[in-house]
Amino acid sequence: MPRWPAVRTTLTWLNGTTLAALVLCTATRTRLVRGPGGVYVAGGYRLRVPKQSCFTVGTVVFTKRPAGWLLDPDREELLAHETRHVAQYAVLGLFFFPLYAAASAYSYLMTGGYGCRNFFEQNAGLAAGGYRQLPLRPWAARTGSLIGRAASSASRRRGGSPSPR
Repeated sequence: MPRWPAVRTTLTWLNGTTLAALVLCTATRTRLVRGPGGVYVAGGYRLRVPKQSCFTVGTVVFTKRPAGWLLDPDREELLAHETRHVAQYAVLGLFFFPLYAAASAYSYLMTGGYGCRNFFEQNAGLAAGGYRQLPLRPWAARTGSLIGRAASSASRRRGGSPSPR
């Protein structure tokens, strides 16, 4: 049975996301260095967007710092976080881009931060990616509280409890 890194790498090539990463590498003149598990690190990314120190496209992790910075054993958790994004690209392909954007927008709407309520960042490990948990915005907390109370009330009625009327 093939190992997961090989399958993941093959899928990102087939779905076009690694090809997109190589185009981005060429356009931004970043240098690729082979990392562990079939992942490549593109060091010296110079564009302002995104503002994070690292981001992933296909099997390539881009960093604004030299590639060796991310490959240092002190940043093993961060590289593992980015490698989990590689797996997300393997499964979702090019659909990752709009889905990630929607998850970021939802997170920002609910908390004011792009990562903490983003499913993809949560799945990759928030703390490992440098994200911190943020509280819900006051309006979102109130809405969630109202929804929770309504759901709780409805489940009590279905369970045979007498109706409040």
